[in-house]
Amino acid sequence: MGLGTNSNDAAQLRRGRSGVNGMMIVIDQSTATPPFEQLRQQLTTMIRSAALPAGHRLPSVRQLASDLGLANGTVARAYRELEAAGFVATRGRHGTQVLAAGTFAASERTAKIREAAELFARSLERLNATSVEALAAARAAGVLE
Repeated sequence: MGLGTNSNDAAQLRRGRSGVNGMMIVIDQSTATPPFEQLRQQLTTMIRSAALPAGHRLPSVRQLASDLGLANGTVARAYRELEAAGFVATRGRHGTQVLAAGTFAASERTAKIREAAELFARSLERLNATSVEALAAARAAGVLE
């Protein structure tokens, strides 16, 4: 996002940035990607790269929403999606913490794999994709070897 010297640009930038564990989160309101998805993607990247290590406590929904100039519901949705994907866990007053990789219980992991496979299959069905095309797509996405 190119910024000029306009004070309005600077104010917009301040509303769209926040630091989490020394890493900057930037929300670009000019893109088609919804803010919750931008936040989810950036936090996922930080967790996968260990920039946000297991056990790290994320800012509260209210604090991060305020820092980024977003609605509380936007941050809450990103946190819910991270939790559903197994990246974080919300524990009431203890806040939202980053989980170690592979912390799903075996049955929960199996259920999530099945759910993802069903979603993938329904998407391919709508596209009239063949099983060969589906496997090629999964390999290209790095899901299969």
